[in-house]
Amino acid sequence: MTMRLLAGLAALCSALLCGLATPAPAVAAEQAFRIGIAPHTSARVIIEQYQPVRRAVEAALGRPVEIVTAPDFTAFARRAMDQEYDIAVTTGHQAEMLRKDAGYLPLLTYKADFRAVVVTAAKGPYRTAASLAGTTVLGLSPSSLVTLWGQHWLAGQKLPGIQLRYVSAADSVAQLILAGDASAGFMSLANRAKLAPEVQAQLSTIAESRPMAGRVYMLNGREAAVADPLRKALFAFGETAEGKAYFDANQLDGYRTVSDEELEAMEPLSDEVRSVLKAGK
Repeated sequence: MTMRLLAGLAALCSALLCGLATPAPAVAAEQAFRIGIAPHTSARVIIEQYQPVRRAVEAALGRPVEIVTAPDFTAFARRAMDQEYDIAVTTGHQAEMLRKDAGYLPLLTYKADFRAVVVTAAKGPYRTAASLAGTTVLGLSPSSLVTLWGQHWLAGQKLPGIQLRYVSAADSVAQLILAGDASAGFMSLANRAKLAPEVQAQLSTIAESRPMAGRVYMLNGREAAVADPLRKALFAFGETAEGKAYFDANQLDGYRTVSDEELEAMEPLSDEVRSVLKAGK
């Protein structure tokens, strides 16, 4: 019995020693740097569209980078507030909320004006603002900049009986209008220009906003140390052939800096996003 016990203890000690000598597991792969893009169109299009930016950021940081989005603008705002993105690319009203409430830092924006438009079917019966009374109008989500602008525009027209319906993306807005399921819809001028030429030809614009702070790159405060090198790298990317092709393809005209004052001007609409998030919509 004693000999068996001693043998067992020896085997156990040997196993423990072997276990200690076993090489440690490989260190987990470095977590990807996440660039969140507000869902202005389908996830597939967003991921394809931002591949040149992903490659430029990846080269600048020397770490994996992934492009992600969210089901709608409200979900995107909530995820950004929950610190899920290292960079959040979103319109000025959400950017201001992230700056003020969640510690994000403005990096840059695009040179091209950002405008919202109200579109209808070119050959349909809805040719004027007054003709929309009593109809269904489409927005992207309660916290989308184009939707908030559109709701204010509708309120200014004092149109009775409007039913506002939310859909996922600008191409869905166009399809539903052309199918006769809605009289009009809100989208950005840039997204209107990205629709297929045959779809664009079937739409008419009946109202257009003034320029607003468009897609702003907001850096999560936890990554503040890379703000200056990242900004320089993005501007340098804009001067490359790939960068210029990216701007041309998406009618963005290049990058420019964005000021705190420019974002502060969006504060009234930022408050509306806060209300949407608080209501849990």
